[in-house]
Amino acid sequence: MKGSTLLLATVAMVGTTLLTPLVRRYALARGMLDLPNRRSSHSVATPRGGGVAIVVVVTPLLAVLLLLGIVPLPLFLALAAGGAAIALVGFLDDRHKLPARVRFSVHVVAAVWAVAWVGGLQTVRIGDQLIELGWFGSLLAVVGVVWVTNLFNFMDGIDGIAATEALCVAAGGALIALTHGSGGIAAPGWVLAGGCAGFLCWNWPPARVFLGDVGSGYLGYVIIVLALADSAVRPGAIWEWFILGALFFVDATLTLLRRLFRGERVHEAHRQHAYQRLSRRWGSHRSVTLLVLAANLLWLFPCAMLASRHPSMAISVAVVACLPLLLGSLLLGAGKHLE
Repeated sequence: MKGSTLLLATVAMVGTTLLTPLVRRYALARGMLDLPNRRSSHSVATPRGGGVAIVVVVTPLLAVLLLLGIVPLPLFLALAAGGAAIALVGFLDDRHKLPARVRFSVHVVAAVWAVAWVGGLQTVRIGDQLIELGWFGSLLAVVGVVWVTNLFNFMDGIDGIAATEALCVAAGGALIALTHGSGGIAAPGWVLAGGCAGFLCWNWPPARVFLGDVGSGYLGYVIIVLALADSAVRPGAIWEWFILGALFFVDATLTLLRRLFRGERVHEAHRQHAYQRLSRRWGSHRSVTLLVLAANLLWLFPCAMLASRHPSMAISVAVVACLPLLLGSLLLGAGKHLE
């Protein structure tokens, strides 16, 4: 890691640590509170919207990376402008609860914007073959950006989990990209990871402030845009990023499919995710968030590193990485109706 990148990542961590309590104070003054209800996993009214601190700190640092010639202009435009749109609609939703169609429309526009600048999945590596997807790859990428943006929102249901996941995925993806000489991808990943680390000082269980839609949507968006940008250079990289985020992908996707089959409104809050069920079983947010941290560090990151070193085996490694997560989610009853 270059000294300038390390410095900016440290600035992101310190800046977010210092700014988050000010954002928390603002949220309290404006009545931006997550009140406990039968669909929530917390028992104490907690201010939301703390993710503003991450957005406000990370975005100017991305501009610094651009000025230093580390991050290319297309990637900066995708991250900064699209990320700002996602954050803004999330913040307004935290304040006033916007209609789902409004949030979704902004997410789609931001996704198209990102794909226009960094490219879609034009080429994907499957085994030893490079498969050209053309326009279908761009469409798939837009769907992917919208899904991951919302996925982090869906999975941000207990203290510290989403910021911890984003920290692990961003840092893991940055480290792997760096080993392949992709400094332009690694640098914003390190900065985002630094911002998440600073925010966790206030969001770690028991949380004193929540990310809110402004933070969870922003984290998901930045991560998927980095994954697409990395994949435009290394077609096999998409599998590495998928492995890194597999814990969220598996739980959220299984839960969503089961709820869809029952005809439930998938955008409504609920407590049916595997991690939510486990937190109730253990009676602890901290234990589940620590499990997420351990799974990322001890299982998913090594799997992603293996896939990066042996690209022809990437899909097989992804399947192996997901199997225990899928089994665990099934055993915990992810997506099953609560009695």
